[in-house]
Amino acid sequence: MIIWFGLFSIIPLAFVTGYSMIKFEKAIDHELSQRLSGNAREIGVILADQKSLLQQKRDRYLRDPSLIYHMSVGDGSTLRQIGTQLIKADTISSLTFFNREGRMLSSVFKDDKDNVRSFVPVQDAIFLSATYMAQVKESKEVGVAEFRDTQKINLILISKVISSGGRLKLEMIFFKDLGQVVVASHPDFYLYKKDFFTPYFRGSDPFFDLNVRGTPYGFLIYPVDWGQTKFYVALGASKSEAKAVLKNVNYAFMTVVGAVILLLIVTIIVTSSWVLKPLYELVEALQSFESQEQAVTIPVKNDTEIGLLTESFNEMSKKIWQARSDLRKKIAELEGANKELKDTQTKLVHSAKMVSLGQLVAGVAHELNNPIGFIYSNMAHLKDYSDRLINLANAAEKNPSSLPALKEEYEFDYIVKDMPKLIASCQDGARRTRDIVLGLRNFSRLEEAKLQEIDVHQSLDTTLNLLQGEIKNRIEVHRQYEPIPLVHCYASQINQVFMNILSNAVQAIEGSGHIWISTIPLMNYKGATDKRGWVQVSIQDSGKGMSPQTLEKIFDPFFTTKGVGQGTGLGLSISYGIVQNHGGEIQARSEQGVGTEFIVIIPVYPPTEKIH
Repeated sequence: MIIWFGLFSIIPLAFVTGYSMIKFEKAIDHELSQRLSGNAREIGVILADQKSLLQQKRDRYLRDPSLIYHMSVGDGSTLRQIGTQLIKADTISSLTFFNREGRMLSSVFKDDKDNVRSFVPVQDAIFLSATYMAQVKESKEVGVAEFRDTQKINLILISKVISSGGRLKLEMIFFKDLGQVVVASHPDFYLYKKDFFTPYFRGSDPFFDLNVRGTPYGFLIYPVDWGQTKFYVALGASKSEAKAVLKNVNYAFMTVVGAVILLLIVTIIVTSSWVLKPLYELVEALQSFESQEQAVTIPVKNDTEIGLLTESFNEMSKKIWQARSDLRKKIAELEGANKELKDTQTKLVHSAKMVSLGQLVAGVAHELNNPIGFIYSNMAHLKDYSDRLINLANAAEKNPSSLPALKEEYEFDYIVKDMPKLIASCQDGARRTRDIVLGLRNFSRLEEAKLQEIDVHQSLDTTLNLLQGEIKNRIEVHRQYEPIPLVHCYASQINQVFMNILSNAVQAIEGSGHIWISTIPLMNYKGATDKRGWVQVSIQDSGKGMSPQTLEKIFDPFFTTKGVGQGTGLGLSISYGIVQNHGGEIQARSEQGVGTEFIVIIPVYPPTEKIH
């Protein structure tokens, strides 16, 4: 009931409160944006007034006949003196005079310390831009804004403008058209990166928030046109007062909501205690149900819905008690059957191990039989060849003249060609027999019951040699070995892992197929901080693959997909335990119709305390 009260009362109230607070904050931002927009228009009017004022000063200067005369004759020195007097007596920052061809005659200006300086080109001529010359001829005046790296804006025909808060009580930033700060009212604005404000110029909303030394400000970007030049001004007003108002409003909202929630909780508790009190006995009975040895019953005190629920509980309690008694009997029977099943499984495991051993011995015996067989068959030919050669040697000693005839009779030339082949064939068979015996010894490593360094590549090749009888003429093995370190392990256990995986891969391929074996070194596997290193071995086959359900169970003991007597279901389970005891990990992935891949990851130096 408490949950339903929360869903239908507290949660909707909290939603309405949060929604109202968000809307109120947006309304404050909208009002601030409107106020900043008005301030921006006021700045535009101020700039227009400044332009009009300078136009009046220009007209007053042009009424001076001396100025007109010296400009017409190109007297730069006199113009410099006149300009110096004008700039000292007025608020303008610079005066530059050009002749009719646009060549500079003289320039007078104030430096950063308000000292009046002048410039008269002597050697190299300086000309006014041809674009400005053409526009002056058409409209008689040009308004141009010039941006400098000294954090200033020079407005041609108007004075330098540096915003310092002034009568508008705002923060101001002047930008180039790409959002680069040129002039700002606060020194912190020069510390931002060049492209910090660029995203605000690309967005559709010219209003953005910015903290100035811990004080929240709302800024509005406003475009300003000055003749051919277009730049932007951002006006910012402090939101501290608005935040304070918003904080008070939020506090009022939260107080009201808290009071309402507290009232609702009290109401819920009182109502629940009054309505749910008859159910407490039923809850206590349910909690004590597990600890009772007999059926739990509760006296029925009334005929209301609670009384009907109590009667139903009593009936359910009796049925459950009876079912539990029957279940105990079934459990005892199942335990006995399970014990018999485990005994049977032990016998089957032993039988299956003997079958697997017999299969391996049969395969090795078959492999040994082939080289021994052709060695035996070659010995008859070698004996015949040796007898003929002995006769030839005796004839050469007793009757040299009969030697040519005997060589042709005994086919001496053929013997010379064929005998090395027979010897090489016997050597190959003997080498093959030696390799199989050596492989069996290396595979078992019965004499090495301690940790030692092994070459993983050699272990893989030895295992493949033992399985050669099932592989040759049917399966093509692809090896991709990368340089890896020697691994400290129990050799016979690791060989057993490789044998189980490769044997399963061979059996999974029906007919012809492929097996891919690759090795790579690993460092800091799974975030390990040690530098001992790891080795990864991947064995992949092109067999029939497994379903996801089968893949989940392949490492379970006694799980097998083979027929009765063909598999014990312990090979992969034992392999999993060996790799885990060596501090490594074994993974498998498979897809039906594609094949299966096993990945064995073992450390170069395993934790010896785990291996037994």
